[in-house]
This record gives sequence, structure tokens and C-alpha cells, in this order.
Amino acid sequence: MIYFMIEPFTYFITWTTYGTWLPGDRRGWRKTNNGNQPPQLLLEQWSRNQMQQRPVLLNQIQRNKVETVCHEHAEIRGWFIHAISVRSNHVHIAVTADSEPKIVRDQFKANATRVLRLDPDPVSNQKIWSRGGDTELIDGGEESLERVVLYITEAQDRKDRDHFQ
Repeated sequence: MIYFMIEPFTYFITWTTYGTWLPGDRRGWRKTNNGNQPPQLLLEQWSRNQMQQRPVLLNQIQRNKVETVCHEHAEIRGWFIHAISVRSNHVHIAVTADSEPKIVRDQFKANATRVLRLDPDPVSNQKIWSRGGDTELIDGGEESLERVVLYITEAQDRKDRDHFQ
């Protein structure tokens, strides 16, 4: 496989733990290539019925380990994390990286999976994360980055959207 270096870009990356934010979710949801979607309760129920295991919720120790390994991986790769918030049911990261956003997201997820599996009290679910995740280019300059960092570091708590904590 051939890898091309790209100019560093700053991304806002989000992914969820398995089963905690389903298609059709009553809080709203994101559809690949179609952005934000309104709640669709029948779709949410159908998605829940398709689940093959219980939802995954991270405890505080697991959340800390995920955050630490993301920082370690970013340092190894030469990426810069502007902000990170690991919640019980999702992860937000604002990162400047010289790789495509999907690669950045997938490497963070893979390393997070590794530390959760190697833990003395490992996550035993077959799936820890939902498939994919959201990647957005932060291309509006410093002001846009500041808004994303504020959202990651403060707005999550104010919105009280982390119902599973």
C-alpha cells in the first residue's frame, strides 16, 4: 500500500461506543455523507433490535486510559491534539495531523481498543466502538478551532448530553 503525506489539517473527530448512539436516535444522529438527521424512533428501535451485544459504557479509569493512549499515539505520529474529551459513550478530539481524517480516527480507535483489551479488567465485548465516526475539517481559522475546543472542553458538560455517565 502506498501512503501519501498530506499537508497538516485540523480535524474535529467524534466516535461513539457500541450501541449508545444509534441511527434514528431521539437526540438526533449523523448519517454518512448526509450530516445531521432528525430523530426517527422506528429506526432507532430497529437498530436496537439488531444489536448483537449490550451497549458499551466506559468507566472513569477506562476513559483516562483512552485519553492517555490518544495523546501517546499523537506524539508518536507528530500530531497535535488541541482538545480531547473521552466520555462514557463517545470521544471528541480536535487534532492537527498530516494524514487523512479517516486514518487518524481509525488509528486513535485502534489504540484505544488495544488499551481497553489489555486492561486488568478488560472490556470483553466483541465490539467496543460503533462503526466509523464523524470527521470534520476545521477550516475557518483560529475562531473555528476555538469554538470546537470550547465545545469539547466545556459545552459537553453544559449540554448534559452524556446520559450514560
